[in-house]
Amino acid sequence: MFVSDFSFDLPESQIAQAPAPRGLARLLVVRRSTQSWEVATTGQLARFLDRGDLVANDTRVFPARLLGRRDPSGGAVECLLLSPEPDGTWQALVHPGQKLKPGARIVLEDEARAPGVRVRAEVLGRQYFGRRLLRVEVEGAEGAASLDAAVDAIGHVPLPPYIHRPDTAADRDQYQTVFARARGSVAAPTAGLHFDAATLSSLSAAGIGWATITLHVGYGTFKPVRAARVEDHAVDPERFEISDATAAAIHDTRAAGRRVVAVGTTTVRALETAAARDGRVRAGSGETSLFIHPGHRFAAVDALVTNFHLPCSSLLMLVAAFAGTDLTLAAYRHAVRTGFRFYSYGDAMLIV
Repeated sequence: MFVSDFSFDLPESQIAQAPAPRGLARLLVVRRSTQSWEVATTGQLARFLDRGDLVANDTRVFPARLLGRRDPSGGAVECLLLSPEPDGTWQALVHPGQKLKPGARIVLEDEARAPGVRVRAEVLGRQYFGRRLLRVEVEGAEGAASLDAAVDAIGHVPLPPYIHRPDTAADRDQYQTVFARARGSVAAPTAGLHFDAATLSSLSAAGIGWATITLHVGYGTFKPVRAARVEDHAVDPERFEISDATAAAIHDTRAAGRRVVAVGTTTVRALETAAARDGRVRAGSGETSLFIHPGHRFAAVDALVTNFHLPCSSLLMLVAAFAGTDLTLAAYRHAVRTGFRFYSYGDAMLIV
């Protein structure tokens, strides 16, 4: 397969720069059995689901984008914390990367918002894909809890690169699911952004269950597919965890002949990674580099709630693997023609 087969035209005006109120975004309900679709809102999701379970990603986005200066020269620096290592160092992206070589020291702060809170970092080494390994510590404090608090105080919400505006205080709530629990993501599991208390209540009233997994979304979710052939692309590893309770709920749902509905592509990747050939999902934790594209045989997921993704992206290929490439692209072109909003803060699709 060629990556160019997953291209479509999208006006930049349809790339959402701010979210619709939760529950009020448009929802394109795509039926694989009839190769058809209809339009609803995300708050009406329960209308289209039978008794069963939804499985969502409960990862929590942290304000990973930090601004500061070189020490002692004072040149401007931007740092995106990605993930901690077992020894307490951090994988990070830094700018300007060429000037921040091993041994460089930086100070990260925001005197306007958090006077006196200062994080110091030293570049320890270069890593793959332009990353740096940093030693990070809070000035005058010790411990991971102190670092989390400092990052929360001075950090910025790491909005995706296609949102062309600075983050605001509102993004701290808007770019976070209402069920977020486990801190660790630099990007939101965006299908989950559409759920609010009223939507969750309507699902419960309809007898639709709720379970969660955790997959910490890395910056690789925005990684472009540079290969010409789909099969030559690789996705970056991401950490995930599936509890005993969630694995049991999925097993019971399947055993009762009901559907497992994944909320978001991150949930799909975690479940499909952990699924045996018979569809039984195993509890546990690990990393997944699973790249799902057409030809993948789904073992754990029966329906999918997802946002609209970038042309030629690995996430669009996952959707095409689930719904079929022709149906997916036809639905996307309909969404473009009828003014749906795309990407992280955009509208949603339910594939059944």
